[in-house]
Amino acid sequence: MKRPEKKLVLETGQEFYGWGFGADCRKVCEIVFNTSVVGYQEILSDPSYAEQIVVMTYPLIGNYGITDEDFESRNPAIGGLIVRECCDTPSNFRSTKTLEEEMEEHGIPGLSGSDTRLLTKIIRDTGRPRGAIVEAGMPKEEALALIAGTRRPEDLVARVSCRKRWVTRTSNHRFHVVAVDCGIKFSIIRLLNERGCNVTIVPFNTPARDILAFKPDGVLLSNGPSAAIEVPQILSLLDQLKGKLPILGIGLGQEAIGLSYGATLTPIGCGFHGDHPVRDLATGRINIAVLNQSYAFKSIEGTALTPTHALVPEGYIVGFENTADRVFGVQFHLESAPGPQDNRNLFDRFIKMMEETIHA
Repeated sequence: MKRPEKKLVLETGQEFYGWGFGADCRKVCEIVFNTSVVGYQEILSDPSYAEQIVVMTYPLIGNYGITDEDFESRNPAIGGLIVRECCDTPSNFRSTKTLEEEMEEHGIPGLSGSDTRLLTKIIRDTGRPRGAIVEAGMPKEEALALIAGTRRPEDLVARVSCRKRWVTRTSNHRFHVVAVDCGIKFSIIRLLNERGCNVTIVPFNTPARDILAFKPDGVLLSNGPSAAIEVPQILSLLDQLKGKLPILGIGLGQEAIGLSYGATLTPIGCGFHGDHPVRDLATGRINIAVLNQSYAFKSIEGTALTPTHALVPEGYIVGFENTADRVFGVQFHLESAPGPQDNRNLFDRFIKMMEETIHA
């Protein structure tokens, strides 16, 4: 299959040539890298990557195709994908289409054949630069002008959140959870269903009174794109709900919890995207967690929060709780889609919080 010649131009002037795949279009986005070995479909469909171009550090992507059951959202919002080698002949009995076909269907451009190792080092050293996937023949000056003239995306949570509430049910349910959708992943909902929870998913800007009207046993604040500081609706919602019922925050939801209790959220350069070791501070055990993090809490001293998890070796606080308010938050993805699955048991902490509240 002959692919068109394309290139990535960074706002700092570097150019990376290769071959386009997926949608044949131009795209200007912030660029991050992901270190996961597997799970490109989950990354492609993770709403947290809305309007970001993701560089996969693992060299061969697409080799097991796309599987209908493994999507994390209905409409992928990722800006683009850059890989060393894109496989268009996948081998997997569950596969229903190729990665390229999926990207083309959703208007997502890709670039293969460029030096992803060098590109990863540049992102690591410079933060999260913006760049443009364009035709190989476009002059650099024109590409730089395209980047400079493209506004940074706003209201990304509003873009990926559901428009109306929807419900998933499980047989013989024990709990009812309201999940506030800032860009929720389907795996989170599935794992709550497996633990006996009916889940009502509501838009991110749902008023607290409407959530309480469902009479839930607990509330989940989901992951999502951008930073919680840019979503005042979630901060206001949390202030009205905390202390009234158990709350679990994941990713952006965890950031909202920290901000609500007075902690300072700090940008951390290129961020952490992919597998990373995390220490459980209660046991000392180190697990591998899946992160999609561009901001961090370097300290929560002076707040009413107690740290539960920290990155190794950086020491950033990626988990905390307030037992009096029945609030628990983690930056990493508990559902671990893609794996590993070392931290799925932390969903049980949320279940226990709801059990204790019901029987109090």
